[in-house]
Amino acid sequence: VQLEESGGGLVQAGGSLRLSCVISGATLSTYAMAWFRRSPGKEREFVASCDWTGSNVQYADSVTGRFTMSRANANNMNTLEMNNLKPEDTAVYYCAASIRLDYSSTNPILYEHWGQGTQVTVSS
Repeated sequence: VQLEESGGGLVQAGGSLRLSCVISGATLSTYAMAWFRRSPGKEREFVASCDWTGSNVQYADSVTGRFTMSRANANNMNTLEMNNLKPEDTAVYYCAASIRLDYSSTNPILYEHWGQGTQVTVSS
């Protein structure tokens, strides 16, 4: 199973980006999915998650109302729409997946598959 993120880049504060995560070697519809991020000098941070049905979406308080997680099982793709970006959103964003989870989890330890990450930089 492989995950590949794309869509990162440089954007000004207030702008938007859409991150995509494509899963290969497996069927997305059987996996719980999540997004995490890591900023320089900080611990890995939960961003958003959903269960294998795409329901029970959870968001970190810091991104609620600005970020939207969705999935297109037919395309084996999970997306993170990020609006009204702030400089503090600057980080490497990682897509994670778990076939063992049957619920939406904010705990990174529970996800067994990870992508390589995509850099998001928000300038002020």
